[in-house]
Amino acid sequence: MSVWHRKRYPSDLTDEQWDLLSPLIPGPNEFSPREPIKRREIVNGILYVLRTGCSWRQMPHDLPNGLTVYHYFRLWSRDGTWEKAMTILRRRVRTELGRDPEPSAAIIDSQSIKTSPIRGTERGFDAGKKSGDANVTCSSIPKV
Repeated sequence: MSVWHRKRYPSDLTDEQWDLLSPLIPGPNEFSPREPIKRREIVNGILYVLRTGCSWRQMPHDLPNGLTVYHYFRLWSRDGTWEKAMTILRRRVRTELGRDPEPSAAIIDSQSIKTSPIRGTERGFDAGKKSGDANVTCSSIPKV
C-alpha cells in the first residue's frame, strides 16, 4: 500500500496498476549522485502531462520537476521501454479476455466515398468565380 504525501491526481496509477507496470520500468541509475526520484512518481508525471495536455514546464510543483519527467519520457521512448511495456500489457489483457495475445488482423484505411465522376468542374454558390470586385459581405474592407 502506498503512502501519498501529495494530492492524488486522476491520472495517477493505482497500486494495482503500478504492481503490473513497475517490473517493466527500468530502475534508478546506481551511479547517480542525487537522491533517486521514485519511478512511480515519474510515471505519474508522464501520465499527468498526457492526460491534461499541459507542457512539461507547467506540471504541478508536487510532482517531480517537469524537465526531469520529460528526460525519463524521452529516455524510455528511445530505449523501447514504453513499446515493450505496452506490448506486454496488451498481451496480458488479450489473454485475460480469452483472445490470442497477438492481434491477427489489421484495419486498412481507405476512402469510403468515391470521388465525383465529373472532374474539373467547380460547383457551389458562385461556381468558383474569381471576381475582381469586392465581395458584398466584405465591402468595408479595401482591396489591396
